[in-house]
Amino acid sequence: MALPSILANVTVPLVGMVDMAIAGHIADASAMGGIAIGTMLFTLLYWNFGFLRVGTGGLTAQAFGRGDNADRAALLVQSLTLALGSALLLILTGWLIVEVALLCVPCTDEVASFARSYYHIRIWAAPATLSLMALKGWFIGSQNTVGPMVMDVAVNLTNIVCSYALAVHTPLGPLGVAYGTVVAQWTGLAVAVFLLVAGYRRDILQILQIREGLRWQRLRRMTHLGGHLMLRSLGFMVVYVGFTALTSAYGDVALAVGAVMMQLMMLFSYFVDGFAYAGEALVGRFIGAHDALRTRQAVRLLMIWCLGVGLVFTVLYAVWGQGMVNLFTTDVAVRHDAAPLLLWLVAMPIVSCAAFMWDGIYIGATAGRQVRDCMLLAALGFVGSYLALYSFWGVHAVYAGYLAHLIVRTAYLWAKWPQTIVRVANRQNQ
Repeated sequence: MALPSILANVTVPLVGMVDMAIAGHIADASAMGGIAIGTMLFTLLYWNFGFLRVGTGGLTAQAFGRGDNADRAALLVQSLTLALGSALLLILTGWLIVEVALLCVPCTDEVASFARSYYHIRIWAAPATLSLMALKGWFIGSQNTVGPMVMDVAVNLTNIVCSYALAVHTPLGPLGVAYGTVVAQWTGLAVAVFLLVAGYRRDILQILQIREGLRWQRLRRMTHLGGHLMLRSLGFMVVYVGFTALTSAYGDVALAVGAVMMQLMMLFSYFVDGFAYAGEALVGRFIGAHDALRTRQAVRLLMIWCLGVGLVFTVLYAVWGQGMVNLFTTDVAVRHDAAPLLLWLVAMPIVSCAAFMWDGIYIGATAGRQVRDCMLLAALGFVGSYLALYSFWGVHAVYAGYLAHLIVRTAYLWAKWPQTIVRVANRQNQ
C-alpha cells in the first residue's frame, strides 16, 4: 500500500523544478520571482484545505472497515461539495488574496505584476485541484493507493509537457507554465473520474444520491473534523514558513542553505509519507471494523517500517550529505556554510519518522482534536526553542527549533495514543 504513494510523491518536486527551469531559460529574473511567489501562495492556500484529503481518507477508511458502502459514497459527495464550494470562494476572493500576499512580500513592480498574472490564470485550476484532494482521500480510505498514484503521475507529467510546450512554443512565454498547470489539474480530474467510474461501478448509484450525502448531520461530521485539521495546517505553516523567514534573517547564503536542507528533508518525507498513507487507510479500516487486535498489529508494523526508513536515510545523509548539497549548488559559499549544519540533517530522519507515522495513524482514527493540539503545541515548541537559543547559537537555533517541533509531535502523539484509541473505540460503539 505504501509503494504507490512513494512513487507518486517522487514525481511531485519535478513540477516546481521544471517550471522554474523553463522560466529561467526563456525569461528574466522577474518572471522567476513571480513564479516563486505565486507557487508559494498556492502552496499556502491549498495547505489549508488539506483536510479534504486527510479527513476524507480517515472517515472513508472507517466506513470501509464497517462495510458501510452507503456512508462511503455519502462521504465522497460531502467532500466534493466542500471542495467545489471552497474553490468558488477562492475564485471570488482571488483578487483580494493576491493583493494581501503582495503587501506581505517585498518585491519589485515587475515581479508583483507577473505574480498577479500567474495567480489569476492558475486560480482556475482550483476546482480541479481541491476535487482531486477529495478523490485521493476517498481512494486511499477505500484501501486503493494505486489510483492516487495514477492521478499524481498523470497530473505531474501533463504539467511538465504542457508547461514546456505552452511556454516555449507559443506566444504565452513564461505564463505558459501557469496555463500548463491548469491543463494538468483538469486532466488529473478527468483521470480520477475515469478511475472512479471504472473501478467503483457498484458505488456509482449511491454516489449519485446527492441529497443523502448532503444531509446536515453528515456534513457536520466532515466540517467538524475539517475545522480541527485546518487549525493543524496553521501550525504547519508557522513552522515551515517560519523556517524560511528566520533563515533569511541570517543573509542570502543562509537562506539558500536552508532551502537546500529543506529539499533534502522533504526527500525523506516523500518516502515515509507513503507509509503514513498506508497507516491512515489500515488503521481507519480496522477501527471501523472494531478489530482492536489488528489495529495494534498495524500500528506496530507501521512503526517498524517507518523506523527502518528513518535509519536508512540517517545513514544516507551521514555518508553522502555533503555530496547531496553539492548536487543542488555550485556556489562555494553555500557549500561551505552547509557543512556545519549537516549534523541537523543527519538527525532529522530518525527523529521525525515516528512523527510522520503518527500523523497517518491518528488521521485514520479521525482523531482531529489530538492532531490539532499536537501541531499547535509543536509550533510553540519551534518558536520557543528558537527564541531561547538564537542569541548565542545563531542560525543553528532555527534548526534546533525545527528538531524540537518534531520531538514534541512524536512525544505528544505517542503519549496520547492509549487514551485516544479507547475514546475512538467508545465513539465507534455508540
